[in-house]
Amino acid sequence: MAKASVIAFVALFLLGAACKDSRSPTPTLPPTEADPLSKAQPRLPTMKLWLGNHEIVAELATTTIQQQTGMMFRTNMAEMDGMLFVFPGPHRAGFWMKNTRVPLDAGYIDAKGVIREIHPLEPFNETTVDAQSDLTQYVLEMNQGWFARNGVTVGMEIRTEKGSLSKTFFRR
Repeated sequence: MAKASVIAFVALFLLGAACKDSRSPTPTLPPTEADPLSKAQPRLPTMKLWLGNHEIVAELATTTIQQQTGMMFRTNMAEMDGMLFVFPGPHRAGFWMKNTRVPLDAGYIDAKGVIREIHPLEPFNETTVDAQSDLTQYVLEMNQGWFARNGVTVGMEIRTEKGSLSKTFFRR
């Protein structure tokens, strides 16, 4: 009899939990340190890059959270600064501008460090700008128009003080 009472109590408890008023609001917590996509990330570690005779100081977005946050919530970027996204392997990259107010260009770069595509990205536009191929391993974000103003075109190779991008990030 006691066993049946326990089973009945558990069944009623579970039924009560399942019938919880669906109109009660789900509590939302204010953005915190645990929610890194709610504010600009601190300046990331940097590395000098060379595109032709142009020296760039690029922040390195190497972790998933750094890549997801990118330039979100930032208000400016110096003319010769950029952000280099380093992915573990080639894929069909897609970038958008959620919570990003700085107009950017994204250079989609293959595993050898060669720029394959350059796309303008408009502030706050959440439409994904996909690469045309699945060869993208790096993406370099610069101020919008930087590539054109500096004569940097598709086919140019990016290098670091350690050599190629693959040698710098994926020594084998």
